[in-house]
Amino acid sequence: MNIRLAKNEDQLIRMRWDFTNEYNENKIEEDRYVDFYLECKSFLTKAINEDNWFIWVVDLDGLILSHIYLELIQKVPRPGRTTHPFIYMTNVYTLPEHRGQGLGSKLLKEIEAWSREKEYEFIIVWPSDWSTEFYERNGYKLCKEPMELILE
Repeated sequence: MNIRLAKNEDQLIRMRWDFTNEYNENKIEEDRYVDFYLECKSFLTKAINEDNWFIWVVDLDGLILSHIYLELIQKVPRPGRTTHPFIYMTNVYTLPEHRGQGLGSKLLKEIEAWSREKEYEFIIVWPSDWSTEFYERNGYKLCKEPMELILE
């Protein structure tokens, strides 16, 4: 088993599709996969080759078992202190047949060590109701919800 940054892996596209359908009451029809594939492939190519997204994977002999997407968020400098970026974590997913084996926790620990080494300020994640316990077990604490303005 290898924990590493992602390369150009199409497995991530299918995993994103499956992740969305797993937790969506209204399943997305398979005939829409081709359009999604093209959009996601474009996103991943850009994300993997630039320096504001970091996609971490657990790889077992070429099969991706788990992944976490991190976006680096730059902050506006503040007088009187050194400004460090923070990490927005999203799209945390482990294949259903590999859950409960500690893969997600190992991945979180690797990301935490990497983030400390890079001197990022903090990691933020908006957990779903069913994932809160997972994050709490790994040292994350609930904080007040941010405010939002929906622009749809």
